[in-house]
Amino acid sequence: MNGKIRMGMIGGGKNAFIGAVHRIAANIDGHIELCCGALSSSPETAKESGKALFLADDRNYGSYQEMIEKESLLPADQRMHFVTIVTPNFAHFAPAMMALEHGFHVVIDKPFTFTLAEAKQLRDKVNETGLILCLTYTYSGYPMVKQARQMVRDSAFGKIRKVLVEYPQGWLSLPSEREENKQASWRTDPSKSGISGCMGDIGTHAAQLAEYISGLEITKICADLNIVVDGRSLDDDGNVLLKFNNGANGVLVASQIAAGEENALKIKVYGEKGGLEWHQEEPNTLKVKWLDAPSQTYRAGQGYLSKAAQFNARTPAGHPEGYLEAFANIYRNFALTLKSKLDGTTPTEEMLDFPGAEDGVRGMAFIENVVASGQSAQKWSDFKI
Repeated sequence: MNGKIRMGMIGGGKNAFIGAVHRIAANIDGHIELCCGALSSSPETAKESGKALFLADDRNYGSYQEMIEKESLLPADQRMHFVTIVTPNFAHFAPAMMALEHGFHVVIDKPFTFTLAEAKQLRDKVNETGLILCLTYTYSGYPMVKQARQMVRDSAFGKIRKVLVEYPQGWLSLPSEREENKQASWRTDPSKSGISGCMGDIGTHAAQLAEYISGLEITKICADLNIVVDGRSLDDDGNVLLKFNNGANGVLVASQIAAGEENALKIKVYGEKGGLEWHQEEPNTLKVKWLDAPSQTYRAGQGYLSKAAQFNARTPAGHPEGYLEAFANIYRNFALTLKSKLDGTTPTEEMLDFPGAEDGVRGMAFIENVVASGQSAQKWSDFKI
């Protein structure tokens, strides 16, 4: 196709953190342009937000329903190709379903939906329509995460035996939701966030990363969820024991009351012959450890890395690439896959490497299974989908 992929956005207007991140990430590689938006559930705020982003008046919409309906009536060479949904969890399903029903591809912020039942419906709609859905599990976009995954796929460490993943944050150590902190308010509100707080917000990231790098699937869990800050309705801390489909075991820790921590996502994966370690706050480095040889330090941007890692890096070694670039990798791979579909060509394996509807279903299943396990006196529970 000639020209850029055209994006519409739902949510992400004034004072919204993640909307701006999505726009930056979508813009980095030059494949995508924002052509329209319904940037708030408030029509007035939506219009103000669109005007601040220089959207054309006739494509600056007051509601997502208006946007999807009017965009679908435009000529094919003018209407948006896909919609990005960056609303709180409770407002994911309806616009995503409406967009798919009107023939638009979808990018959606994690977690996928409000409930597992909604997630299954949305996955089925994606399969029915043949449209592309991308889910922004950001951390799978880092080059050294790609390297880690490829080394596991190449059996560099032998059979995987253990996975340790932790995601500590400290920003909810105090009851910030009672002090007009917008990000804290909706994440601690069951009517907007869903049945889980911490595990739904960041535990899902940890679970997705564990499965993505290891190539395994969680089959059993034993969860301990906690509400540490008095007065909260949803978990702000938790610990989960894991069993995987090859017999490996693991531990997942997620907390938003770990005072002093910023965004300290870490993962370790161990096999028969060695293991690896990656820290999100030092994303250009992958530590590789061997049973019978010295440890190694792999660095982003180097020629010795896998094709997947090199495909998702933009700068020479020593030039840090971080959160925005990882986010951009997901958008770029989605955009290249969409371009291939529009052109009738076959996308490469590297282009197809972004989370999709099945990942969304597994994420929602993780939330519901963890909450059920945390409320149960049973030691181990099957991971049910």
